[in-house]
Amino acid sequence: MSLGTYTPKPGAAPLPRMIAAQTAFETRMLLRNGEQLLLTVVIPSLLLVLFSTVDILTLPTETTGGSGKAVDFLAPGVLALAVMSTAFTGQAIATGFERRYGVLKRLGASPLPRWALMSAKTLSVLVTEVLQIVLLTVIAFALGWSPHGNPVSVLLLLVLGTAAFSGLGLLMAGTLKAEATLAAANLVFLLLLVGGGVIVPLDRFPDGVQSVLALLPISALSDGLRDVLQHGAGVPWGDLGILAVWAVLGLGAAARLFRWD
Repeated sequence: MSLGTYTPKPGAAPLPRMIAAQTAFETRMLLRNGEQLLLTVVIPSLLLVLFSTVDILTLPTETTGGSGKAVDFLAPGVLALAVMSTAFTGQAIATGFERRYGVLKRLGASPLPRWALMSAKTLSVLVTEVLQIVLLTVIAFALGWSPHGNPVSVLLLLVLGTAAFSGLGLLMAGTLKAEATLAAANLVFLLLLVGGGVIVPLDRFPDGVQSVLALLPISALSDGLRDVLQHGAGVPWGDLGILAVWAVLGLGAAARLFRWD
């Protein structure tokens, strides 16, 4: 046995390994939280099944793309809702309470850089969204969904939508008190569920209101997904542009204004 075989080698783990470990931890914490699962999995699934099988909301033929199936209209909107529930509402509430209890401040003093911690949180959101999308897609297919369009366009919309909602969620969590974040995030979730074109088509609103609602990130994401998956449209540049603007504004404001304690 040579001298120094068991010599300690102190130091931080490689950065990619630290980010991967933090991502796995964040994902496990999210999936173990019953309230988060209710928000991110149960509610979108119930809305998809309920409004697709029960004649609660009568949709005109042009809205359902001529198929007569409500699920063809609802599935893209519920996918957008799933992204918002995880990237915005869930992340805002979880991060807000982590900030209140001093968890973020302690993690910020660890070898893991703060930007890497935020990256791990974003990766955790993406992992959760993949699970959500797989589940909702299976449910939608069981209900008779017939999607069309280019998967690349769908991926672009989902990534930009995640960035936009993640920036807004982190901005809220980093500037408001935890209790205020909890109330505001849930209120915004409900308002955007009703007025973001997820369940109720935007053309049901007055013309002036439609113009404003169309600029919301949830409207851009749901309309973009609907154009591609329901109508087989090409790249929805207008909706992508709206999401890109929200992503830049939200992430930029969060990076500048986020308070760690």
